[in-house]
Amino acid sequence: MSMNRMQSDIHSCTGGITARKTHPAIVCAIIRRVRFTHHHTPTRDVSTRRVQFTHHHPPAKNQHGFTVVELLISMAIGTILLLAIQGVVGRGLQTQEAVQTKNELTRQAHFAMQQMVNAVSRSNGLLLPSVENPNTAWPESVREFPPRTAFPGETAVLAVLLDHYQDLDNDGFPDADNDSDGRIDEDPGGDMTNDQAPGLFGIDDDNDGTVDEQHTQIFPGSSSIGPDDEDDDEDGYANEDLVDGIDGDGDGKFDEDIKTQTDGNDLAGVGGVDDDNDGHIDEGDENDDDEDGKVDEDWYDPVVFYLNGATLLKRIPIPLDVDGGGIKGTDVSLQPIAEHVTGFRVERIPQAGGRAVQVDLTLELTSPNTIETVSLTTRVRVGGAL
Repeated sequence: MSMNRMQSDIHSCTGGITARKTHPAIVCAIIRRVRFTHHHTPTRDVSTRRVQFTHHHPPAKNQHGFTVVELLISMAIGTILLLAIQGVVGRGLQTQEAVQTKNELTRQAHFAMQQMVNAVSRSNGLLLPSVENPNTAWPESVREFPPRTAFPGETAVLAVLLDHYQDLDNDGFPDADNDSDGRIDEDPGGDMTNDQAPGLFGIDDDNDGTVDEQHTQIFPGSSSIGPDDEDDDEDGYANEDLVDGIDGDGDGKFDEDIKTQTDGNDLAGVGGVDDDNDGHIDEGDENDDDEDGKVDEDWYDPVVFYLNGATLLKRIPIPLDVDGGGIKGTDVSLQPIAEHVTGFRVERIPQAGGRAVQVDLTLELTSPNTIETVSLTTRVRVGGAL
């Protein structure tokens, strides 16, 4: 800065001050300080020999909060995100529930199917479905649920003779050996299952839509009418078929509705034979089919699978006097083996060429909540595991 300029600044800035004998150099220093502060010009710190700056920023503009519109938009976006997340989580939970439901249905279906397969494969005889009866207009070899349109009264059922090795009371004798003589089903009565009902109690044996109907008539060629509970095939006649391997009543079945005197020879046991090897032939009552001095003491023990609503039940005879009056065919245990059944079909496969009897089984379960469905089908041979 030139000397003339400095003097001019001093002179212009010290107008009233110099009159009070203020030193011109001090006044100029003050002026320079003021100018630097206002114009952001550097000043020199004498003690540190550094150039220092003092900044004065104007107030920031547009410093304010969210507007109502911005808040509403933010809330809407957040809601959309939450709904999307909720949808993903919900679908995941539904998928998990569907998988768990199907697994449970599959477990039940396999368990129930295995129960039926075991019963058939360990049995010596298939009771239901029976063979077709040429004298009726409804099917008997196929039992199905839901019922077919043409047969709205039909029911699905499977019945076989009890496993000869089952011994629930652990007495050393099979439960099917009712008189514990080492022989099974050798001396049944006119009511072959000893349950005081036509056919199998509580079951529509002939698939005509009626259960345990009592309308026994005199069979052609017979002189008397039998009790209703001795109509073992629910065809309206009692005791019209002998144990001889012949279809005595022309209904397509063999030995299915026998008399108390099973072979019709009016002799105890097999005529002319010492049945019990006691040295005596045909001794005792003609209805004593095994010559042991007892009558009708060893009946048929059926294992029955049938529906009660949407629940598949297994009914098995037990060696206990459940309702008093001695052990009989109505002493049974009911076991639910599958729920939510929407389909059950049992078909007796026609025998050909002397082959063993076979059964086709179909079981379908459907969840009432997720509509998941499991269906199993198998074919099993009667007595195949014996």
